[in-house]
Amino acid sequence: MSSPTSAAPVGRPRSGARRLPSATAREEILDAAAELFASRGYAATSTRLIAERVGIRQASLYYHFDNKEQILAELLEATVRPSLTFADSLAGLAPAAALHTLIRYDVGVLLGAPWNIGILYALPETASEPFAQFRHEREALRAVYRSLTAAAGGSEITGELVFGLVESVIGMRRDLATLPPADTLQDAVASAALRLLG
Repeated sequence: MSSPTSAAPVGRPRSGARRLPSATAREEILDAAAELFASRGYAATSTRLIAERVGIRQASLYYHFDNKEQILAELLEATVRPSLTFADSLAGLAPAAALHTLIRYDVGVLLGAPWNIGILYALPETASEPFAQFRHEREALRAVYRSLTAAAGGSEITGELVFGLVESVIGMRRDLATLPPADTLQDAVASAALRLLG
């Protein structure tokens, strides 16, 4: 017999084992959604399918997220926000060194994610209101690249080329069966970007 102060379990038990044993339910939902968006596509992935992958009811998913757009927005923001935050720590470096360091870090973020969510940047849906914060942060990161490139002696178009070169690792993840080690690719992208400066 339980005491009157003991808490009863809340909600229904999961239909299977946890995807990520040490993760919160929200983190598990994000991981499952990332896997499904990257493998099946955004349009072909429903919230019901995400919930099934996590082993929860669809209604439980809605406790954590209002809709599928909110899930994708959070995933996309997670591909940009760490690099944008890291860029703030580079103020004391010479422009070329700061650019090199940011590129290595940013490429590491894009390669380090378990699922290649960056591939979804170009979805038409990302132009809609739910993705405004993602677009704002991505544009702010692009502006950092332009600014550092200009301070290192490059032109505005060179800044755009550098930003595109960094994001090219997203396509490499999609297209190549085997990628070089992350350190090798980080160095290669950073070195190639600095060569664009002249």
